[in-house]
Amino acid sequence: MIPDKTGIVLEGGGMRGMYTSGILDVLMENRIYVDGMVGVSAGIAFGCNYKSRQAGRALRYNVRFAKDKRYSGLMSLLKTGNYYNAYFAYKLVPTHYDVFDYNVFEDTPMECWAVCFDVKTGEAVYQRLDKVNDDFFEWIRASASMPVVAQPVEVGGRLLLDGGLADSIPLEFMMSKGYKRNVVILTREEGYRKTAEHGLWLMKPLLRKWPKVIQALEHRPALYNRQLQVVREQEREGNAFVFRPLKPLDVSRTTHDAMEMNRVYQQGREEALQRLDALKQFLAGPEEKPEANSTSDEQ
Repeated sequence: MIPDKTGIVLEGGGMRGMYTSGILDVLMENRIYVDGMVGVSAGIAFGCNYKSRQAGRALRYNVRFAKDKRYSGLMSLLKTGNYYNAYFAYKLVPTHYDVFDYNVFEDTPMECWAVCFDVKTGEAVYQRLDKVNDDFFEWIRASASMPVVAQPVEVGGRLLLDGGLADSIPLEFMMSKGYKRNVVILTREEGYRKTAEHGLWLMKPLLRKWPKVIQALEHRPALYNRQLQVVREQEREGNAFVFRPLKPLDVSRTTHDAMEMNRVYQQGREEALQRLDALKQFLAGPEEKPEANSTSDEQ
C-alpha cells in the first residue's frame, strides 16, 4: 500500500510567524519531515528554512536585525515604499549575513509553494519553489508584502502582494495536489474569528490604484473564517493535525522587540514538544488492518 502524501500548511501573520518557526525547528531537531509544504507571507518567508534544514535561522536573523534601520522600519518605508527593505532583507541577508543554504534547499525533494496575490486579477498565485535564484527571493518577498506597507512586487510577469489576501490558509490547495494528510500551523488561537479589516477606511485612498486589493480586503474575513471551518472539518476527519497557539500570541506583526520574538518562538517550541508523540503518530498514518484469514482452503 502506497502511503498518503503528507504536507505542511503555514499561515502568515508577520512576527506571529515566530510561533511557526519554533514548531518547525522542533520538527527539524527531531528529523520530522513531510513530502510537501505551502506557505503564505511569513509562513513561507520563515518556513523555507524547513526545506533548507536550517533550524534557528529565522529567529536568528530577525533578532540580529530587529533594530537595524537597514533591515526594516519607518525610514525604509518612507524611502522605498517597503517597510522591510527589499535589497537588505531579501538580497544581503540571505547571501551575506545569514546565508541561506541553496544546495540543501534544491537537493531536498520536498515540494514547496509560495502563495501570492495578483493585484490586477485578484487571483491567488501558487508558485512552486525549486531553484534558489533572484526570482526565488522575489516570490517570497511578494508573498510577504502587506498592502500599504509594501509595494507590489513584479515577478513572473505579474504584480503581486501578500498571498493572505487570496488564500490565508491554503489547506484546500494542498488537498488538490494530492496531500491527503496535512499538518496545519495557524498563528491565531482557538475561537479566533476575523472581523472587518481594521483601518480599511484609511487604506482605501492609499490603495485606489488597486481596486482588486480593496475588494480582497473587504471579502477577507468571510473567506478566512470559511477556511477555518475547512481546517476544523479536516481535523475532525483525521486528515489534519492542527497547531493553534494555546494562548493568544499578542505580538505586533512588525515588532522590533527581540524579547517578544523569543517569547513567541518559545511558545511554538513548547507546544510542539508537548504534542510531538501525537504528531509522529499522525504522520505515520493509520495502522493497516491485517487481512482476514481465508477459511475456504484451510478448514
